[in-house]
Amino acid sequence: MNDLKEYYRPSDQGLLRDILLLVLIFAIPFFIHLGDIPLMDPDEGRYAEIPREMLERADFITPTLNYVKYFEKPPLLYWLNAASIEIFGENEFAVRFPSALCGLLTVLATYLIARRLYDRRTAMISSFILGTSTGFLIQSRIILTDTLLTFCIVVSLGSFIVASKREGRRKSPLWLLFYFFSALAVLAKGLIGILLPGMIIFAYLLLTRKLDMLARMRILPGILIFLAVSAPWFVAVTMANPEFPGFFFIHEHFQRFTSNVHSRYQPFWFFVPVLAVTMLPWSFFIPGALGRAWRNRNHENGEAGLYLFLWFILVFLFFSVSVSKLVPYMLPVFPPLAILIASRFSRAVDGRHDELIPALLTLGLTLIALGLAGVGYLFLPEITRFLSGIFPLQEKSLRHFQQNIPELSLMIFMTLGLNFLFQGIVVLASFRNPVRMLALISICLYALELSVVEMVMPVIADKESRRGLALKAKSAASADSVIATFGLMQGVSWYTGRRVLVTGKLDELEFGSRQGNQSAWFPDRQALLKAWGTATPMLIILKKGELDDLLPDLHPSPRVLGESGRQVLISNK
Repeated sequence: MNDLKEYYRPSDQGLLRDILLLVLIFAIPFFIHLGDIPLMDPDEGRYAEIPREMLERADFITPTLNYVKYFEKPPLLYWLNAASIEIFGENEFAVRFPSALCGLLTVLATYLIARRLYDRRTAMISSFILGTSTGFLIQSRIILTDTLLTFCIVVSLGSFIVASKREGRRKSPLWLLFYFFSALAVLAKGLIGILLPGMIIFAYLLLTRKLDMLARMRILPGILIFLAVSAPWFVAVTMANPEFPGFFFIHEHFQRFTSNVHSRYQPFWFFVPVLAVTMLPWSFFIPGALGRAWRNRNHENGEAGLYLFLWFILVFLFFSVSVSKLVPYMLPVFPPLAILIASRFSRAVDGRHDELIPALLTLGLTLIALGLAGVGYLFLPEITRFLSGIFPLQEKSLRHFQQNIPELSLMIFMTLGLNFLFQGIVVLASFRNPVRMLALISICLYALELSVVEMVMPVIADKESRRGLALKAKSAASADSVIATFGLMQGVSWYTGRRVLVTGKLDELEFGSRQGNQSAWFPDRQALLKAWGTATPMLIILKKGELDDLLPDLHPSPRVLGESGRQVLISNK
């Protein structure tokens, strides 16, 4: 362990060696089994199908989903996924690869930023903190626009702060890199790609009284680069679709932020437990890291901590204020938090670890409790009866919890429980030796990530995917057959390779369904029943409860072709 401490001493050497080491270590959890599990609805089905349709239609300007216009997001992720399909073929690995690659590249970018702002040791610790944050890994392995946005914002904000530290290099190319990746962030997820960096940078310059830095930021060539990268698609899509600006800028930006238009309301404090869980166990060090960064903002070398503090707090508050909230919205704050936490641990390695002891003891006890809970799954019925006897008023709630606990195998609960238990023991046994604790906890978390990839994600994917029924429908369908779904099941279009008739709640297809005459593809209940009774072969994927409701009106009686969880595939022939 002393060798480890010596190896990670502050140094300007070993950049390439460290990058290669990080790639070798983290490429495994980010890419292993990436194509082995089915696409999960709704996100993965959507972001796989749109680029597939782009390639099929040879139109990379107007995105479509189920062959109707889809303007909720800009096209950068679609373009990357389409390119990946061209390289690797039409499969799950291809459409997940760009997102997973962005996750890995974000780990490397975090290392580079931390190394420039602090030192080599802090950089290595921060990259391990980010790479072993299981929540970050899981979301990187899912097709999400937020992973791409996070990478672009990290490079953009990292380029700015590193360029600002190079006082004597007015012509640093990093200034231009800032504008370039800000433009890519806009193409990844819209105006948020420039709004967030702009807020953070302005607040930083204001608090550090460095507004004069605006004169050194090469604004004119930067704006030209920004517009050259981001503007062409917006102009082209507006020329081809005059209805685009109103929907994209008003509905998808202003209304999404200020109203519950997408039915995603969560309370203001929603992201507190989200961060606590997705960054576990590192989340226990967030309050102390933020407090230290703010207290030292006026000290020598404190500006880097202030910048990272503002990066976190402004993104966190921005999305907390928003009415619409989703778990992936917090991805852009993982890198600055990782660096701030790493900075505290780097001080601890030098012997200044007393300030970490309260958090370490709390973390150790929490991990042991989680571990015992996981191992205790074996005795869940007995524990439920025992607690019901002690708390009779909670008997109904306890039994409800037992009946609705995630359907994971005993082996999964035991594996995760033992991992948490061992982490807790390591923390309590090594809290005065931060080097040993960091090394052992990183190994435990790495094993936890591999366990999640191997055992947990396939179970979740099977539950959230329609692959099995979609492939059965594809094999049973003839050229003149109609495949229909109750509600949105975007993965069905991907796996069948054809347009799907959708009935019921249209959600994000509502806008596209109103463009042109699309009524035949979005029938109501009566129209669907009428089509069912015609000579046209029809296959429908729906929930078993929905089938029970329809059954008295289905003539002829349906033939069940397959079942998967709560879903069933029926045919009128």
